[in-house]
Amino acid sequence: MKKRFVTWTLVLFSLYGLLLGLYLFQWADFGVPEAYQGTAADPATFMTDRQLELSEDFSRYKDFLSFVTQPLEWIIYLGVMIFGASLIFQQFSERVSRFTFIQIPLYVLLLQTVTTILLFPFDYISRRLSLAYGISTQGFSSWMKDQLIGFWIGFIIMALLITVLYWLIKRFEKRWWLYAWMLLVPFLVFMMFIQPVVIDPLYNDFTELQDKQLEEKILGLASQADIPAERVYEVNMSEKTNSMNAYVNGIGSNLRIVLWDTTLNRLKDNEVLFIMAHEMGHYVMHHLYLNLLGVVVSSFVGLFLAYHLMHYAVRKWGDKWKIRSVSDIAGLPLLFIILSLLSFIANPVELAISRNAEQSADEYAIEMTKDPNAAVGSFQELTVNSLNEVNPPALVKYLQYGHPTMMERINMLEQYQEQEE
Repeated sequence: MKKRFVTWTLVLFSLYGLLLGLYLFQWADFGVPEAYQGTAADPATFMTDRQLELSEDFSRYKDFLSFVTQPLEWIIYLGVMIFGASLIFQQFSERVSRFTFIQIPLYVLLLQTVTTILLFPFDYISRRLSLAYGISTQGFSSWMKDQLIGFWIGFIIMALLITVLYWLIKRFEKRWWLYAWMLLVPFLVFMMFIQPVVIDPLYNDFTELQDKQLEEKILGLASQADIPAERVYEVNMSEKTNSMNAYVNGIGSNLRIVLWDTTLNRLKDNEVLFIMAHEMGHYVMHHLYLNLLGVVVSSFVGLFLAYHLMHYAVRKWGDKWKIRSVSDIAGLPLLFIILSLLSFIANPVELAISRNAEQSADEYAIEMTKDPNAAVGSFQELTVNSLNEVNPPALVKYLQYGHPTMMERINMLEQYQEQEE
C-alpha cells in the first residue's frame, strides 16, 4: 500500500502540475477584452510596458504556486496515516502522559510540526517570489519570527479545539458534531473580539494615525456611517511589504479602523478616504456578522457531513491505517482531510458571496465619497503596487478571488461616473 501510495502520488501530482502549468502559461488568456481596451480598466493606460510584463509573470507564478500547494496538506495527512506516523505520534503521547488533556495537545504538536516542516519549502519559495518581484521587503529573520508566531498561535488554538472535540466524540458518540458546533459559535465570536487587540499586535506595531487632519476626515466618514470609532490606527507594514491594505475589524469595544502605512504613503488623501469608505461599507451592511453567520451555517453542515464521512472512512480503511474508532486520536489526519475537502468544495460558493459583498462595499463607498476619479486612481495604484492582473483567468477568479477583478471594479466606477454626468 505504501509503494502504491508513493507511485500514484507522484504520477497524479506530476500530471496535475503539468496541466496547471499548461493552463496558466499557455492556454489562459491574461489580456483585456477589446471592449475594455483604452478605458481606465485597461492596464496599458496606467502601467508601463515593464510593469505589464512583471504583472503577468508574477501573477502566473503566484497562481501556479498557490494551486500546486493546494493538495499538499491532503497528501501529507494521508501519508502520515499510511506510513504509520500517526500511530507513532499517538503511542508517544500516551507514553508521556496518561491524561487526555496532555496526550491530545502533544499529538497535535507533533502532527503540526511535521506538516509545517514539509510545507516550509513552498512557503519559502512564495517568500522568495514576492521578494524577487518587489512585493515583499521583509528580511528572513523577521519573516521567520512571523512564521513562529503563527505556528504557536495556530497550535494553541488547534490544541484547544481538538481536545474539546475529542472529549465530545468520546462522551457523545452520536451527537458530538452537534455539540461541537454549538461550542464553536461562541468561540468564533470570542476570536472576533480578541483578534484586533491580542493577536494582531503580536505581528505588527499599531499606533494612532499620525496625520491628524486625515484622521479627522476618516472619523467624519465613520460618524456618517454610525461607526463608533474614536481613533484611527496606523500599522507599520513598510518594513515587511510594499502591498497596501486597510480594514475595519473587531466587534463591540474592540472595533478598530486600521490603515497600513504603505497605503498612506502611496495614495492621496481622497483615495484613502474612498478605500476607508469601502471598508466602512462592510461594517454598515453588516458583512462581518453575515460572514460570521455564513461560517456558522457552513460549519453546521460541514460537521454533520464530517460525522458521517468519518464513520464511513474508519469502517472502510480503519484497519489498514490502525485507527480503532472515530474517537481514536490517530484518526485526526483523516478528519483534517475530510474537513479540508469539504471546505475546498464549498470555497467557490463562499468566494462568489464574498465578491458580491465586495461589490456592494464598492457601491457604498462611491455613493458616500462621490469621487469616482479618486476611486479609479486608488484601484489603479493598487494594481500597480501589487502587480495583480486586472482580468485573471476564469479558474483563478472563481477559485481564488474573494473580490471582483480590478477590471470589473474600475468598470463599475466608470459606469457610475457616466450616470452622474
